[in-house]
Amino acid sequence: MSITPIEQKIIELLEKEDKRAINLLYEHYSNSLYGVILKITVNEEIAEDALQETFVKVWKNARKYDSSKAKLFTWLFRIARNTAIDKLRSFNNRYHKEVQIDTSNVYILPSSNLNQDVLDIKEHVGRLEEKYQIVLKALFFEGMTQQEASDELNIPLGTIKSRLKIGLRELKKVYDP
Repeated sequence: MSITPIEQKIIELLEKEDKRAINLLYEHYSNSLYGVILKITVNEEIAEDALQETFVKVWKNARKYDSSKAKLFTWLFRIARNTAIDKLRSFNNRYHKEVQIDTSNVYILPSSNLNQDVLDIKEHVGRLEEKYQIVLKALFFEGMTQQEASDELNIPLGTIKSRLKIGLRELKKVYDP
């Protein structure tokens, strides 16, 4: 196995934990490693993260490199490939666990499950001052979060919370005199 002078220099610097090794590695191998990683991940953002993580792993494991077992590029290639696969798996796992809003059925309630005691709640909400009605309708009947209601209605979040609290207090008077 023949070693080029630049590879020899990089190996020596790695053994000494000299930070110049990373600069040389990046300069001579980053394009090739990025190509390998991008081919696996098919996503530039993930590939860039994986490349950075590859160089961190190379630096942390520099003393483990054995030139009698593999050429420097082969060692780098294995680290890059494994890192890319790990990043891709992590991304796919995270993506599939995210809630898909377009297919959510959280707010679809069958009418048979409605509580008959509160069917008149819309009527009672309608008797509140308009500023409380708007907030309660957004939060309870349109299923918005407080932050979404704040953004949609262009009302500060603190005001949304205050109006919600006051509106609920007024409704409580109706249902629990």
